[in-house]
Amino acid sequence: MTKPFTSLAIMMLAEEGKIQLLLPVSRYLPEFKDLKVGVEKKDPATGKVELVLETANREMTVQDLLRHTSGITYGPFGKSMVKDLYNKANLSDWNQTSAELVAKLSQLPLQYHPGTTWDYSMSTDILVRIAEVTSGVDFDSFIADRIIKPLKLTDTAYWAEGAERQARIAEPQINPATGSRPLVHDVTKKQKWVPGGIGLVSTAHDYARFCLMFLNGGTMDGVRLVSRKTIEHMTSNHIPPGYKYASPIQMQILWPSPSMETGQGFGLGFAINCEPDRSPLPGSKGVYYWAGVYGTTFFVDPKEQLIAIMMNQAPAQLMPYQYRMRHFVYQAIWD
Repeated sequence: MTKPFTSLAIMMLAEEGKIQLLLPVSRYLPEFKDLKVGVEKKDPATGKVELVLETANREMTVQDLLRHTSGITYGPFGKSMVKDLYNKANLSDWNQTSAELVAKLSQLPLQYHPGTTWDYSMSTDILVRIAEVTSGVDFDSFIADRIIKPLKLTDTAYWAEGAERQARIAEPQINPATGSRPLVHDVTKKQKWVPGGIGLVSTAHDYARFCLMFLNGGTMDGVRLVSRKTIEHMTSNHIPPGYKYASPIQMQILWPSPSMETGQGFGLGFAINCEPDRSPLPGSKGVYYWAGVYGTTFFVDPKEQLIAIMMNQAPAQLMPYQYRMRHFVYQAIWD
């Protein structure tokens, strides 16, 4: 659930006039100029499938990065020739910097033409570098000074520093079938890479304060991070009709990602419940939410004035627990 922090940082810089969402990413990261799109085509003579590079229909924008319509993808999720190139490039190397990650990505083709397809991706990690370039400070310092400290999130950082914090780390349970624990990121050591999509360590108390800031329209305990209208902008659906979705319909239903069939959209850092009557999960219109790969999840319901957070360190149990959590929370509302 690091992505909402990154999205908030970008919107804070946008409020200051340092970032404009409509501009091409290349305005801030010149190496992203003239990226090609990798298209798989079969040679009619040989039947062999080759990766052909096409000129992109348009450049990706900062808004595309925030809403995952940039054409960037995640290598490990799904199968394609572009994803194979992603996996070979070692894009999730914790010993790289954000600048080095951007340099790697700039040498790879896009999976889709920008603005045509929603695909969960490394777009949020690119936003980190834009924040660094426009703010002039390292991203972890920006997050610490501009978000964590003002909101008094005393246990939130990119690593658990000190013996006292490390003793409170929630370890995943041993799987009786394998005798081993699920593999999770080691948060006891400070890493070189500060990603935008994963990596933050927090507690339920801290993340509740973060969510309350959103629910309160950008303020918490008298401290304002962004305006109410910016929060409204972030939590509105930015996926227009006619967009394609990278995942098949079965996955759209199973995993609450943007889908016309399930009535879910996506804002600037969050999934949005746009049509509750189509959703397989309960919730008001306008609920925004997301989940972490290791089992954490949250949602904010402005209509009911509630937030819900689950801090779970069990990656394989994310889906069933996330679904149960929605039902458990809403069945407790007795008017």
